[in-house]
Amino acid sequence: MADESSGQEKTEDPTDRRLLEARNKGDVLKSMEIPSAAVLIAGLMGLYLMRGYIYSNLLNIMRHYFSQLHTMSVVPANMLHITLDAMYFFGLILIPIMGLIFITAALANYAQVGVLFTTEKIMPKYEKIDPIKGLARMFSMQTLNNTLKSIAKITVITWAAYTIVKAHINELLPLMHQEPISIFIFYCKISFFIFLKAAIVIAVLAVIDWVFQRWQFMKKMKMTKQEMKEEAKTTEGDPHVKGRIRSIQMEMARKRMMADVPDADVIITNPTRLAIAIKYDAASMIAPIVVAKGAGVIAHKIKEVATDNGIPLVEDKPLARALYGAVEIGDQIPAELFQAVAEILAHVYGLKKAA
Repeated sequence: MADESSGQEKTEDPTDRRLLEARNKGDVLKSMEIPSAAVLIAGLMGLYLMRGYIYSNLLNIMRHYFSQLHTMSVVPANMLHITLDAMYFFGLILIPIMGLIFITAALANYAQVGVLFTTEKIMPKYEKIDPIKGLARMFSMQTLNNTLKSIAKITVITWAAYTIVKAHINELLPLMHQEPISIFIFYCKISFFIFLKAAIVIAVLAVIDWVFQRWQFMKKMKMTKQEMKEEAKTTEGDPHVKGRIRSIQMEMARKRMMADVPDADVIITNPTRLAIAIKYDAASMIAPIVVAKGAGVIAHKIKEVATDNGIPLVEDKPLARALYGAVEIGDQIPAELFQAVAEILAHVYGLKKAA
């Protein structure tokens, strides 16, 4: 699928930022078949587990109304009382089932989307009433998928009803001699097995639909290489600007380092490539510290500043390499190098005293 703005192919997987922006607009991965299958299975299981409760309440309703046949007056004045009475009795049966279905639907949607509130999807847009785009949506992959799902559902329910009824066809004629309650239980059992069989197949279709929805969603969210670059600039900053900032920061750090070189006691050199400035104050320091270090051009500048300020340069190649690699600016000299540095400082102090 080509990108409309740049003509580039959308070949890159979506970033977390793109998915988050789509989520904020209400565009998320979701299959409507998952809640439908979950609600159907939960409703069937609820009816099965509460069959005794439902049966006893239906008997109570029948007893209640049959016992009042001779005293109940069905007139307009009594209709409100009769209606409320009926709503109460049937509410006792329906509320637990409806509550289970509502909770199952909420959990099925939460498992897919989580907590999400946005008004983006209900905002008026011209694209929604554009007849050309509407015609395109009629022949889209999503419309084809929905049509196939509807046909599959009808086929599954028809197949489930046919196979269950065919398996119990021999039990229908003897029902003529059964009590009404036995006939009612038989039809409830047959209906339960029809919907259970259909629910299992619909659950399988729901899983297939979720896989399809995920493929379609990730395809829709794919990005072009240019979009990836633009997002990288937005989230991490322009590489050229970042490079310029880093160079400015390094230059400022070098200037601060060079400002500390005149306070050093000695400069240990390689002698041409490395330069490490050492400072030690017995009154305030436990061990000598490195106030500046550098290689190449920076080392040359350190030696120039040191020469201008009369700071002695001492050549010690192994010690210079060890200090440059092991000690950062502002850190103390490690114990394994303390003896060598102390000898150089003692030599420098001796020269200063002699002068």
